[in-house]
Amino acid sequence: MSESHNKHEHKWAFDEEVRFKATVRRNKLLGLWAAAELGLSGPEAEDYAKSVVASDMKEPGEEDVFRKVQGDFRARGVAVADEVLRKKMHEYSAQVRAELEANG
Repeated sequence: MSESHNKHEHKWAFDEEVRFKATVRRNKLLGLWAAAELGLSGPEAEDYAKSVVASDMKEPGEEDVFRKVQGDFRARGVAVADEVLRKKMHEYSAQVRAELEANG
């Protein structure tokens, strides 16, 4: 393999790793927000956030996370509109991107 091909592969792998870490961070922030909405705090909130992160491993994209959180809200009688949840997901994605850019 050429040196330029190896550099390209390395850059792609690095970019994928950054994307993965950013998604995990977004999901953790979303999970902590959702935990507060569900009345959870402390270790329960941390455990819930971890369950949100884990829910994203089921299928590509973010719909699995959306369904998990919205399903948990509905199961506990917490009324959060789909649009509000999607907006939170978007806000946390933007926050994580800004953090990554600031940290270079």
